[in-house]
Amino acid sequence: MANKKNYQRELDKILDTLPHTPTLLLHSCCAPCSSYVLEYLSQYFEITVLYYNPNIYPEEEYYKRVREQRSLIGRMETAHPIHLIEGRFDTKEFYDAVRGLEHIHEGGERCHACFRLRLGEAARIAAQGNFDYFTTTLTISPLKNAEKLNEIGEELAAAYQIRWLPSDFKKKNGYRRSVELSAEYGLYRQDYCGCVFSLRERQEQSTRTPEPNT
Repeated sequence: MANKKNYQRELDKILDTLPHTPTLLLHSCCAPCSSYVLEYLSQYFEITVLYYNPNIYPEEEYYKRVREQRSLIGRMETAHPIHLIEGRFDTKEFYDAVRGLEHIHEGGERCHACFRLRLGEAARIAAQGNFDYFTTTLTISPLKNAEKLNEIGEELAAAYQIRWLPSDFKKKNGYRRSVELSAEYGLYRQDYCGCVFSLRERQEQSTRTPEPNT
């Protein structure tokens, strides 16, 4: 069985050899996850955050999260400027992408289709805007498959002829640092990934009571 790639090591190699301050289009799933990534990568890149998440449910949740993203960017002090692009919020794009996968548990093929939708838009905008690299904050979550995310990112990079920045942002205590930064900035930390299906799973988990010992 082939050894898994160490995406943090691959990222370190790239960061060690950057000749200038390249541009990076960073797809962000939410402000808390982006906090550490922005703190870390803004030392090396001029970052434009793409907030494209048509999976978010309900609508008011989407706007709450995008406000937090905008607020965080406005308050962070970073070595290089951070810009924001707010993508379309068209939930039909998400439901079309996951049609037939609605009953698959979180973490499976439905999530992979959602990753591909959001990273595909990031790749398209990065190529259109002549960015040097693109990547996503999603690998910071302990619940997200970093290997699958990088695999999708690499495929899209080849299709759009744009460089993918490999990552596993949970490494180097990235997730823990994001929790610290969220507290420092008073960020809203949601308790489900974002879509209606993940919300239902979370609600079911919270109401499920353990069976009595026999």
